[in-house]
Amino acid sequence: MSQQNVCDVKKCRGRPKVFDREAALDKALTLFWTHGYEGTSLADLVAATGAKAPTLYAEFVNKEGLFRAAMERYIEKFSAYREAALNNDDLSVDKAVEGYFRATAACFTDRNSPSGCFFICTSSALAASSGEIATMLQQQHQSQEITLKAFLTARMQRHELSSAVNIDALACYLACMLQGMSVRAREGAAREDLDSIIDTLMAMWPTLTGLCQQKD
Repeated sequence: MSQQNVCDVKKCRGRPKVFDREAALDKALTLFWTHGYEGTSLADLVAATGAKAPTLYAEFVNKEGLFRAAMERYIEKFSAYREAALNNDDLSVDKAVEGYFRATAACFTDRNSPSGCFFICTSSALAASSGEIATMLQQQHQSQEITLKAFLTARMQRHELSSAVNIDALACYLACMLQGMSVRAREGAAREDLDSIIDTLMAMWPTLTGLCQQKD
């Protein structure tokens, strides 16, 4: 082997691996999603990401910081896809709601990721001591309902919903439906099962918007 080749080999051996933040977050997201915040240890995260503990600490500060980043990664990867129908002004209000729920059902039952909703799955397994994590997840639950309220309000302003409809009550009901779908998916329900629930929701939509009326 030439002197140049020896030097090249030494350089390659001594070059540190580049930390792939997105790949590490995807693996951490899967762990947290599957086992919950407390059910995932730092050792689990190190093993899954292939990064050493000092590297993870340098990038995310602590386990909570990594969880926060994984939560943001979930929003980045799944929320835009799910909310595309709500943001499509060419769809009628009922078709937009249906599209949103169908996309959500697809996400909840995608075999390439853990079943159900990341926020709902992780919050259900939290201990009372995880106050800050619980607050973060609660804010995300509220954010989902706020998104639905904003959508329904916009469609009311376009006269697609009666001004008598109680937007708060309807958004809360729809958010609860999504939480129920997440639980069913986590228990093993298939995409077809969730689509059947959505079929019922849409069959009830005219009655539902009539029932959710403002009270005097």
